[in-house]
Amino acid sequence: MSEKVMMKGNEAIAEAAILAGLRHYFGYPITPQTEVAAYMAKKMPKIGGTFLQAESEIAAINMVYGVAATGKPAMTSSSSPGIALKCEGISYLAGCDLPALIVNVQRGGPGLGGIQPSQSDYYLATRGPGHGDFHVLVFAPASVQEMADLTGRAMHLAWKYRMPAMLLADGTLGQMMEPVVLPEPSNAYGEDNPWATTGTQMKRPHNIVNSLELAPETLEKNNIARFERYRKIEETEPLWEEYLMDDAEICIVSYGITARISRNAIVEARKQGIKVGMIRPITLWPFPKEPLAAAADKVRSFLCVEINMGQMKDDLELAIKCRKPVDLCYRVGGMIPTPDEVLEHIKKLAEGEE
Repeated sequence: MSEKVMMKGNEAIAEAAILAGLRHYFGYPITPQTEVAAYMAKKMPKIGGTFLQAESEIAAINMVYGVAATGKPAMTSSSSPGIALKCEGISYLAGCDLPALIVNVQRGGPGLGGIQPSQSDYYLATRGPGHGDFHVLVFAPASVQEMADLTGRAMHLAWKYRMPAMLLADGTLGQMMEPVVLPEPSNAYGEDNPWATTGTQMKRPHNIVNSLELAPETLEKNNIARFERYRKIEETEPLWEEYLMDDAEICIVSYGITARISRNAIVEARKQGIKVGMIRPITLWPFPKEPLAAAADKVRSFLCVEINMGQMKDDLELAIKCRKPVDLCYRVGGMIPTPDEVLEHIKKLAEGEE
């Protein structure tokens, strides 16, 4: 077993990406993800990679676009307002069927908001961050270890399905330090990508990277084909964790840092005789609909715990087809619910069901 090292979440992302084969990073500093860029600035020159602090977030995502077109892994990271600026470029990546890794260490909004943790970019990430019909893979780590593990997985699946992937964390996870076992070095993307613009050497037809299609019939065909690929991803790639769900009568649904808070509340609720468990989505797209639908056959009610105004609650209600009531425990503006606050919601649900 590899030795554990103490790392910040942001640093774990950066090192895991390098270990997965990343050699091209383009970013722009913004709290609370700046350590990702700082780590890359120190490490990339030592391993023959490229680090470039772009003149803007828009420039950074377009540099990612250019490298991705050559079949090489490229990454950018930012926090919520910066990710909003990158959305046009992310849409172009999706429209060209190009893989890339986008890291979003969320802060509060809208607008510049604050620099404290948030989960308010759920809609942005899961509905397609940009114009047009498309999705990106969305991973929601709940620990520094998962920051590392899911970075490599995001890169691998981005290249497997030729689409952008987003690691959606929050400021708390980005800044906290925990022991982490770093992954072994790997090649997450492959060397021979037949779609890449690497020069033909007169041995094959030209590859053209372009998201503009003026013939409506062709654009329709492209979009339908892309969504057929998405359906396969929804069938095979959802990730989730279940906690104490065997006899649960109340199911908490939470992700990221709020799932860790909820786990503490569940432990205390169990001591008080309340049968509560949790389903933690690890992929937010594809959303783990199947285990939630199965839970709706057994539990009496659901409780969403989020650091936003209830964005995932919509997806939960869709997944269970509104068969059971869904309550919400939330804080916003950089505030985070405490285990005691979650416990109080659990107790109210339990009392209401008796």
